[in-house]
Amino acid sequence: MTSIFSREYKKTRDECRRRVQNETMGHRGRKDDPLYRCRRLLTKADERLDDRGRTKLLGLLGAGDPNGEVRMAWHAKEVVRSIYDHRDPDLALEFVERLGHDLQDPTCPVEVASLGRTLLRWKSQIAAWHQAHVSNGPTEAANNLIKRVKRVAFGFTRFRNFRIRVLLYAGRPNWDLLASVTPR
Repeated sequence: MTSIFSREYKKTRDECRRRVQNETMGHRGRKDDPLYRCRRLLTKADERLDDRGRTKLLGLLGAGDPNGEVRMAWHAKEVVRSIYDHRDPDLALEFVERLGHDLQDPTCPVEVASLGRTLLRWKSQIAAWHQAHVSNGPTEAANNLIKRVKRVAFGFTRFRNFRIRVLLYAGRPNWDLLASVTPR
C-alpha cells in the first residue's frame, strides 16, 4: 500500500518541478538551474534534512520557484508521508479525506490536485491498513526475487530445478523438503 503512495507523491513532486522549470526557464533542467540543483534535496524526508540542507533547499526553491508550486508539492509529499503516523483508523480516515479535499484546492498545482484525487480514491484501502497494519511488502519482495531468478535462469527446463534455484536465492532453504538435493 505504501509503495503506491510513494510512487504517486514522487511523481507529483518530479512532474511539478519539471513543469515549473520548463515554464520559468524555457528549457529542461541544466546543472546551474536552481530547481535542477535541488532535485536531490526534494527527495529527502524533512526530518533527514539538516539545517544546512534545509537552508539550501529553501534558497533554491526561492530562486527557481516564483509561485511556490514546487514548495507546495514538496510539502504535500511530507504531509502524505505522515498519513501512516496515525494509529487510530477513524482518525486516519478523517485525515485522508480532509487531506484529499485540501490538496484539490484551486490554488494547488495540478500535480498536487491529482495526488489529492488519488488519496480519495484509495481512502478505504488506507483505512484498512490502519485497521490491520499489514503490508503486501513481503509478497512483493518474494515476487521480485522470483522474477530476478527467472531472468537469469536460462535453460531450466524442469520446474524442480527452477524451484531449487529460487529457494537458494531466498536464503536458508529447507533441505528436508528437497530430499533429492543435498548441500555440499
